[in-house]
Amino acid sequence: MNPHHFIAIEGNIGAGKTTLCQKLAAHWDARLVLEQFDDNPFLPYFYENQERYAFSVELFFMTERHKQLQETLSQQDLFQTNTISDYFFVKTLLFAKNNLSHEEYRLFQRLFNVLNASFPKPELLVYLHRPVEKLLENIRNRGRSYEQDISPQYLTSIQQAYFDYFKTPSNLPILLLDISNSDIQDPVTFNKIIDILQKKYTSGIHTIYLENESNLTNIS
Repeated sequence: MNPHHFIAIEGNIGAGKTTLCQKLAAHWDARLVLEQFDDNPFLPYFYENQERYAFSVELFFMTERHKQLQETLSQQDLFQTNTISDYFFVKTLLFAKNNLSHEEYRLFQRLFNVLNASFPKPELLVYLHRPVEKLLENIRNRGRSYEQDISPQYLTSIQQAYFDYFKTPSNLPILLLDISNSDIQDPVTFNKIIDILQKKYTSGIHTIYLENESNLTNIS
């Protein structure tokens, strides 16, 4: 049994969020919420000219994420009581802060604050951590053409945005799961993750290195 009715899985680009969510949803027979990033018409242009298309791409992502979560979380399902999502709505603000100019971000933040107040927050937030070199390898292997020019510097800046957010006060349990050298598809590894996620955690940050899952420390 999973004590967390709503789990959000986060991580940098190429960390393996969607793969893990699909496996978790199948294991627990949970509702699955997957971000439809391929529907964003501005995304390919953004990677070519970030300054010009940043506001458009982030605004589209925010409205689509809000619509999807609003529709999913407002519906009661007697047969699937758990929900697994491959994103946390606050991700919207973290990427926007990294990509937008100061004035654009101020406007974007006002819109975000209105939308963010309208639906339940996850009971557990999981951040999958991989080193930038591994992220780049995964991005190359999955072969999305518009992602192939993502720079190590951009991935590092996104990672730092998450880490800065985790340092802010929160009443949410945040699990930093280091999967640097782990294969989510491996059954032994996946069973370790299941065991980790079925535990209850207090509010604040908890760090677990998957290669030694007993190494649990509070770093908040």
